Amino acid sequence: MKKTLIVLKNELLTTIKRKSFILTLLLLPLIGLIFTLVVGNRDQTSGITSLISKLTTTEEEKLSIGLLDDTRNITKIPDELKDQIKLYTTKESANIDLGSGFIKAFYFIPEDYVQKGEIVVYRPDFNPLSAGNDNYLIETLINSALLSENPEIMNLVSTAPKFKTELLSPEPQRDPGHQLTFFLPYIVTFLFYIVILGSSSMMLNSITNEKSNRVIEILLTSITPMQLLSGKIVALGLVGLLQTIVWSGTGLFILRLSGRSFALPIEFQLPTSILVWGIIFFILGYILYASLMAGVGALVSNLKEASQATTILVIPMVIPLVLLAPVIQNPNGALAIFLSLFPFTSPVSMMTRLSAGNVPFWQILLAIILLLVSAYWIVRSVSSFFRAQYLLSGKEFKIKYFIDAMLGKS
Repeated sequence: MKKTLIVLKNELLTTIKRKSFILTLLLLPLIGLIFTLVVGNRDQTSGITSLISKLTTTEEEKLSIGLLDDTRNITKIPDELKDQIKLYTTKESANIDLGSGFIKAFYFIPEDYVQKGEIVVYRPDFNPLSAGNDNYLIETLINSALLSENPEIMNLVSTAPKFKTELLSPEPQRDPGHQLTFFLPYIVTFLFYIVILGSSSMMLNSITNEKSNRVIEILLTSITPMQLLSGKIVALGLVGLLQTIVWSGTGLFILRLSGRSFALPIEFQLPTSILVWGIIFFILGYILYASLMAGVGALVSNLKEASQATTILVIPMVIPLVLLAPVIQNPNGALAIFLSLFPFTSPVSMMTRLSAGNVPFWQILLAIILLLVSAYWIVRSVSSFFRAQYLLSGKEFKIKYFIDAMLGKS
């Protein structure tokens, strides 16, 4: 146990002091923070946010858009839109201003708009981001003009309807009809995929580097392969947990900085039971894939070969992403049940099912047992890779060679 703790401490300190890890840990939150300052606070008029906003805002974005309405429904531009929309009476004057660069686009509403619903847009070039915002402004203006005499209808048109779904066996935590609830399984699936795969990949890099430097051979003269593997798995798991906490904490800080409430919408609030299951499946899934990565690192001769071999190992992790839509649509179907019970896909697939609907307790328990047994067997098998016959073999990595080594046939 003492030697395992020594390996754990050394691996933990070595990893968190590495420049590449520090950059990865801090760069993503920094990008998110800068994006929030620039995009989320563009209307502020003082401080560094204003300076960044001015530097990133193009001259075209500052221009207004022209409008000619032959239906005569729009006779006046509201005060809040006067800086963004300019009303014209003739096509000629609008085209002159467009060609001279005084406006960035010109919208023409023909007389038969009410019958056909078509609007002609003239632009010097096409910018999908700018066009989408301009189209929204014109749409808002038209709705306001057409329904100006019916304020109640206008209020209904401008306000999205609220759908309330009631289940026979209601889940008080979330509204199943809400759009955020629909996206939640996708978010959970991708989050687990990134965290498990990212943490496991650090194991591959660690083993490969120590093998190439012959450090691992020296270590194995004083400790057992199981002590080495256990220490590294726990250490790199803690590193992955640290990374997740820093990124999540930064995300919450950015939400507060952008003026939004600290509390998540109720549709994003997962029940405590799902969070507990998530921790269990993350730990077991990480141990399983980190052990596989360690096995690859012990068999390959260089990092390039390791990267190619990893592609084969992550295929089971990719399958739940490819089949994500049918699993979410039918979380208790045969496909979803199989993926959530099969040990190599269960860490991701089971969390997808749990966030998409109710899962029978016996299936969760069975998935944990299968995953636990598989992880234990893989750790025991991979620990046998750390012997001279494997570390010094120099053989080219092949999946058959890997499987034979796992089964003790080579």
